[in-house]
Amino acid sequence: MLGADGSRNYLVLVQNSAEIRATGGISGALAVLTVEDGRISLTDQGSATEMGNFNPPLAVDAEQEQIYSSRMTSFMQSVNLTPDFPTAASTAQRMWEERHPGSLIDGVIALDPVVLANILLATGPVELGDFGDPAVKALLANSQLPTALNSENVVPTLLSDVYAQIEEPALQDAYFAAVAGKVFAALSNVQGDGTQLVDALVTSAEQGRLYVWSASSQEQDLLAQTNLGGAVLGPVVGGAAFGAYFNDGTGAKMDYYVRRTVQLVKSCPGDGYSLYTVKVTLTNTAPTDAATSLPEYVTGGGVFGVDPGRVKTNTVTYGPAQSLLQQARMNGTDVPVGSFAHGNRPVGMLTTELGPGETATLEMDFSKVVQETEPTLDITPTVQDPAEIELPAEGLQSCS
Repeated sequence: MLGADGSRNYLVLVQNSAEIRATGGISGALAVLTVEDGRISLTDQGSATEMGNFNPPLAVDAEQEQIYSSRMTSFMQSVNLTPDFPTAASTAQRMWEERHPGSLIDGVIALDPVVLANILLATGPVELGDFGDPAVKALLANSQLPTALNSENVVPTLLSDVYAQIEEPALQDAYFAAVAGKVFAALSNVQGDGTQLVDALVTSAEQGRLYVWSASSQEQDLLAQTNLGGAVLGPVVGGAAFGAYFNDGTGAKMDYYVRRTVQLVKSCPGDGYSLYTVKVTLTNTAPTDAATSLPEYVTGGGVFGVDPGRVKTNTVTYGPAQSLLQQARMNGTDVPVGSFAHGNRPVGMLTTELGPGETATLEMDFSKVVQETEPTLDITPTVQDPAEIELPAEGLQSCS
């Protein structure tokens, strides 16, 4: 995969978790890395906005389209509405190649700003210097954005400060592209300790923030057995597999202010099976005056029907293979739940809309769970530390 048998081109999706998607965030900034004999070079860049709308939408399997709508194959920003990274990656590959005739993408990599923070911890700070674009250079001269990015400031800079300092989306895209170029230059030149760099990438994969997909079926079969694969179907290492994923419905960058916890709670209803509840709590920590104190690009300005300062989220939960989605509650009250199937896994969806300071607790019950070994729980990576999100499971005693 590092170009031992000829050059490889990898499309990199820089996921912006200020606008959440199931695998992390919208794929706003795009880059192409070319690798030959282990040498990495940045050969192309772009943005999801430049890709435009694909009409008609690209083809995808009917089950996922029913759950996530045709948006996932109409816009690069939405390819990862599905938590199944192989689907998201292959869709992104087709979109890039359609918009860039003659190009060939051999694989897709997805990462978020926390991965960049992990990389910068190994490489050391990256001086941004001259961005080249005169408009961006002039704008930055009058801003308070940092002149160098490091492991501590890169996340707030890319997910919050940029929107406060740069109002024009096109200039935001130019800034993100320039930052990506600087960071990848540091990565390819291996500033700092190479061992630390490998450790940073391993940590990112363990946190579920780094995904890799290969167009080679042989390589993909190997990737599917690792934390890098990101598939929601197929063999599972461990016990019953659950998932809790988040998709933004605000159409803005308010997820920077949302704090979440996810917990598995097991009970024994007495029918010989286990019942598991996926319990999700969401809190909007935005300032009370968010509607006026935050930039309209961050709040969305009500364009998609969500009042400024409020956050709309679609929470999607997956149960284990061949289990049943039984019922759902919101703040302790039974509510209707969107019920779907993805392969042999049941899928439930609930939508919340929260104002500043408001909290909602969602519970979705999955019955007929037969695996008795310790379950696994996959969660959308967010701006939070994973240890803050996943709470210890409760009631894991045997139901036999």
